[in-house]
Formats: sequence, structure tokens, C-alpha cells
Amino acid sequence: MTNPQPLLIATRLDFQEALRAAVMECARIGSRELWMCDEDFADWPLNDGALINALTQWAMPHRKLTVLARDYDEVVRRHPRWVEWRRTWSHVVECRAQEEAENRELPTLLLAPSLVCVRLFDRIHFRGSVSRDTADILRNRELIDAVSQRSVESFPASTLGL
Repeated sequence: MTNPQPLLIATRLDFQEALRAAVMECARIGSRELWMCDEDFADWPLNDGALINALTQWAMPHRKLTVLARDYDEVVRRHPRWVEWRRTWSHVVECRAQEEAENRELPTLLLAPSLVCVRLFDRIHFRGSVSRDTADILRNRELIDAVSQRSVESFPASTLGL
């Protein structure tokens, strides 16, 4: 069996629809692991009710969502539903930040190993792909592993006060 050709992303709406569809597929099939990576998640539909419902359906104690960003300011500002969801499901969500001084961009991708990868190659013009190709998923898994190794825990689910 050959791997299907990737589906191309050409607009912001294509990107957001691809993300929703991928998360819904992960919830339906039961992907054990999910990775989300972006500079700031400003263009992701994380405040969307359908996406939050799919994440809720996906979230179980034996699953893990790892989120990688430069910082989480835009997430707090633009995605209050996701922030609240993250508080509820903090036992399956790990947020990490890439704080290196280098100006290297973080990749923009959602990865469910062994299932699907949604990736933007051009964040300005929203050019990317949805891939189910095993080799492509493996390459993106290696990329996200390398980024993760250079990151630190960040964005706690709650802050403790005195």
C-alpha cells in the first residue's frame, strides 16, 4: 500500500479546517500522543467550540498533548476556552517554551504520530500540507523532538498565590 499524496493548504481557513479535522480524527481513532507547535498559536482555532469538544473527547489519562511555543501571551489573549480546557485537563497537557535567544522560528505543526501531520511551511501566506505519509510523519517527529529538547516547561495550568 502506498501512502496517499498530501493535501495542500493554501489559505488561513484551509489551515484551520485541517487542524480541526486532524484533532477530530485523533479523538475518533484514539491517538495516544498529540503535539502542537507554533510561535504563538495566534492563527490556530484554539477558541473554537468544535475543536475544544474534540480535544475533550480525545483526552484520557493515558494520553499526552505536548504544546510548544515561543511564549503563551497570544494563547491567553485569543484563546480563553483553550486556557480553561488546559486547566481542566492539565494531567494530560504539557506546555513548553522555546526560550533560546536565537531567531530561529519554531515549526508550525500539529502531529499525531502514526496518523497525521498538519504543517505550515509559510506562515505568512498559509502554505502547507496535511500528510499521512509515514516518512513525512517520522521527519516531523524528529523535528519536534529536537525542538522539544531545547525547550523548558512553561505556562502552568494554575498559579499558586500566598
